[in-house]
Amino acid sequence: MKTLPPFRTGKPRVEQGHVQPLDGIDIPFCVIEGARPGPCVLVTAGVHGSEYCSIETAVRLTKLTPEEIEGTLVVLPILNVEAFRKRAIYIMPQDGRNLNRMFPGKPDGTLSERLANWLTTEVFPQADAYLDLHGGDLDEALMPFTIYPHDCEKSKAMAAAFGISTCIASQSSGHTIRAARNAGVPSILPEVSGNGLWGEDTVGMMTDGVRRVLAHVGLLAGKAPPPSGQKPEFVTMWVPTAPVDGLWYSAKEVGDPVAAGETIGEIRDVFGAVLATIRSEKSGSVVYRLTSLAVNANEALLGVGTPIDA
Repeated sequence: MKTLPPFRTGKPRVEQGHVQPLDGIDIPFCVIEGARPGPCVLVTAGVHGSEYCSIETAVRLTKLTPEEIEGTLVVLPILNVEAFRKRAIYIMPQDGRNLNRMFPGKPDGTLSERLANWLTTEVFPQADAYLDLHGGDLDEALMPFTIYPHDCEKSKAMAAAFGISTCIASQSSGHTIRAARNAGVPSILPEVSGNGLWGEDTVGMMTDGVRRVLAHVGLLAGKAPPPSGQKPEFVTMWVPTAPVDGLWYSAKEVGDPVAAGETIGEIRDVFGAVLATIRSEKSGSVVYRLTSLAVNANEALLGVGTPIDA
């Protein structure tokens, strides 16, 4: 089918299948509509096809029943299907672009830009809230965190409801949640796990967080998991990128404190010569870092989270 089924029919139902919004794109979907009216919540995963914790969480969400929800839950568990099949990091293999940098997209652009445009123009406007699940790609170690658009209080409240300790206020453009925010849809991007790993502990953490948010927005009819007990810390994130190709040697691990001006890593050539020394522009702590020895120019090296009230 070329379009997703209607999200609101007034009848309890579960519809599953595949949608082909563009030639060469075949995305699985699940639409669950409850017996009682309520919000429409969109959940996506697999924007980055090797972030398996998020994908498995989304797959499990498709098992919810109409009796458990009020409103409609729409799940697209693997948006970047070709990357999932090929275990590709970050990019859509068809055009070599990072889908989560292409939003709001272009109707006449590359494949990733056209897919972003379809989501922005056809899907986001039908939702009342949006969760884009991520899980730390094959070359990323991270502490769990939730990103939200910095200028949306409803998104900030959703991030807090998710229940993990670090909430990142993002001013970045090109991302799913920014495009959704610009369409008037409160949105969050939770990250749990890392290095493409998934297990019952991390999938359980992400699933509990999603269910807390579904209860927060009024979609989950049953009991949500209890609060995690972690008080959220709201931070901004500074992300240095590699100035050159080479071998990346981080001086910091996830969770380590960082002082402004401190050396946080080096890029060397294969013979050990230092090509670039990376110093932090911000104080804070490391929320994620590149674990790959290989690094290419312009790739993100790590993220330093700085408390907003600092």
